Amino acid sequence: MNTCRIQMQCLSAVVFILLKAMMKFYTLILLCCLFNFTQQLNQQDRCVCELTNKEKAFPHETLNSVNENAAKCSHTVSPQKALELESQLLGLKLRLPQLLKDVSILEKEDDGKLYGVVSLQVIENELVEIKNMVDRLNRTTQGFQHLTTDSGRQLMHLKEELQELELYDSLQVEKSRKANLRLKRDLEICRNDAQPTPHPDSVQTSDVCPHGKFVNITGPKFYSKGESTVNHKYGGWGRDPKPELGKENWYWRVILNVNNIYANHITFYSSLSSLTVGIKLPGNFDISPSNPTTNTIQGPNVVLYGDALFYNCYNSDRLCRFNVTSKTVSTLQLPKGTRYNSKGNFCHFSECYLYTDFDLATDESGVWLIYSTVHDFGNLVLAKVEEGDPPTVNQTWYTSVYKETVTNTFMACGILYATRFVNDTMEEIFYSFDTSTGEEKFKLGIFFRKMCPDINFLNYSPRDQMLHVYCDGYMVSYDFLFE
Repeated sequence: MNTCRIQMQCLSAVVFILLKAMMKFYTLILLCCLFNFTQQLNQQDRCVCELTNKEKAFPHETLNSVNENAAKCSHTVSPQKALELESQLLGLKLRLPQLLKDVSILEKEDDGKLYGVVSLQVIENELVEIKNMVDRLNRTTQGFQHLTTDSGRQLMHLKEELQELELYDSLQVEKSRKANLRLKRDLEICRNDAQPTPHPDSVQTSDVCPHGKFVNITGPKFYSKGESTVNHKYGGWGRDPKPELGKENWYWRVILNVNNIYANHITFYSSLSSLTVGIKLPGNFDISPSNPTTNTIQGPNVVLYGDALFYNCYNSDRLCRFNVTSKTVSTLQLPKGTRYNSKGNFCHFSECYLYTDFDLATDESGVWLIYSTVHDFGNLVLAKVEEGDPPTVNQTWYTSVYKETVTNTFMACGILYATRFVNDTMEEIFYSFDTSTGEEKFKLGIFFRKMCPDINFLNYSPRDQMLHVYCDGYMVSYDFLFE
């Protein structure tokens, strides 16, 4: 019995061991099958995504080419090109009247002998010079015609390339931007039509200049002596930046006496043409008697603003304001130590411009006074003159540029500019003072061509963005270019 029990236990143990071994064997087989299935799935049934861009690649090279061609076009077509043609036309315009004058003299005084021969030789030389000027003008004109044709062709090509580039604006960003710009422009026009532009009461600074940044001067655009003689070399002229109704087209002119010290009246002209030919309508407005009085104009630096003439009172350190309508004069006493009576003039190298102690200027914000004092070492002092009767000074700025190293000054958008003498045919705007920031710049390097060696009067007109100059009896104007 015991032997049979032992045999049964042994058999059970063997069966258990066999069952356990078979279970491990099947488990191993299942794992192998699962592993093979997984391998087959990763190799044969995995998901692969391919991205296909149906849009054309953006032509960056074309864009770079457009930018380069636009830059070349801007460099080729510049204001200097127009200035070159304008200067040649002006030179020819000046030589032709001189030739006509010489011919008239010859016709009157020809004695049929040596005088006529010499005069004919002079006229022949003048004709040769004029012919050379005409030839240069023709060459310049032909060059400009080719430049215009080439530039027009290039602009059309640039336009086509830009239109092609706009096709890549699939999100309509550029189209929406242009639509917004047009809408903004139309809104601004509508607003300006609904509300007339008021005259500014506060100082316009460079940050809020309605025209942008001042960059250059071109011209001259206008050049005339009017009806005056060369003996009256000092004076001033221009337009009222804030005219009364009906006087929008008027021009004014002040001419000092033959001693170039004082003037007694201001003359008005109904238009620029009237000023050119000397038609005095509405005519002279007397300020003081012929003999100088305390209300007499002293020096050439005068300005007209709001139907009132501002100037240096005769033999005094006071500012005068002459009301054109009421013909009354009010004055403003300047600080003690202010230089006057030709003790603080504009100068260059070896010459000073007499009785230029005070310089009046206009810009978008009103009237400015530039002078010097003994307390500030003769440096330029700038004051904002406020409208009123009598006038007052609102604010004063002190600069570090010596007044006698300056030939003239003017204001534009709250910035003071100073000029200096280069030579008889060239003047430089070398200095600026920004009233909004107090920043001074001494190396502006803006040059413009002069029609006379000495500039006796210089003022910016915010009404037409012109620079008005008076020199040796001539009235000259230049275009004021903003960025």
